[in-house]
Amino acid sequence: MGMVSVVTTLVLVIAIFSGFMYVNQPGMIFFPIKELHESPGNWGMQYENLTLETTDKIRLHGWFIPRGDADKTLLFFHGNAGNISHRSDSIKIFHDLGLNVLIFDYRGYGQSEGKPTEEGLYKDARAAWNYLTQTRGINSKNIILFGRSLGGAVAAKLAVEVNAGGVILESTFSSARDMARELFPLLSYLVPVRFDFKTASYIKQVSYPVLVIHSPDDEIIPYSLGRKVYDAANQPKQLLELNGDHNSGFLQSQPRYQKSLDQFIAGIHE
Repeated sequence: MGMVSVVTTLVLVIAIFSGFMYVNQPGMIFFPIKELHESPGNWGMQYENLTLETTDKIRLHGWFIPRGDADKTLLFFHGNAGNISHRSDSIKIFHDLGLNVLIFDYRGYGQSEGKPTEEGLYKDARAAWNYLTQTRGINSKNIILFGRSLGGAVAAKLAVEVNAGGVILESTFSSARDMARELFPLLSYLVPVRFDFKTASYIKQVSYPVLVIHSPDDEIIPYSLGRKVYDAANQPKQLLELNGDHNSGFLQSQPRYQKSLDQFIAGIHE
């Protein structure tokens, strides 16, 4: 086989591989689970089952979990795997902090309709925000946006569009491209990244209080990417370093984690 043939074959193989990786990226990003294995009732909490409708007519399932006469509400954007029934540990913490919580499943997750896409997740976030501010009539400054992992990008995108009281970004990344370069240094230059999720770029446009939380020991999303998010944020901002891994660092960092959340929330005024 001549040199030209070798080069042609190599280019063809790379092109086919790149195309395969490009087409299959959604399956590498989103890991939804449809079945709900628990509800807040199992956790000893009262709750309301909700159906939220997006602008493109997708019906989303969620829970509104009230906390007595709470004056602040947390809008919870979960990570890329599982569904809302897997977030009991976090919801219990926010409940103990005296917050109402709205948590919902993105399209394609849990009992929500549709298939997950980046723009779809942003539409889902807007539907949840509209429910709180329009249907329930909650003052926007009394709403705190919380996003963990992939949910951090969703929360940051919504934060640009609304005037919330504050935003908390936990164990998230600066952008999908930055994440790809960390995980696949060579492949990220050969395969087009079809997602943006530009968390750092979004948070740079936010002027209200920001809390960035990350663990130097995070084995999934490097601490350097969380630090990049923090560096991009405007004042007033805070950085909380966790102990432990990506999925349980917030639990391994108790009670410091909860105390820091409490202090941040207490500093948010209507």
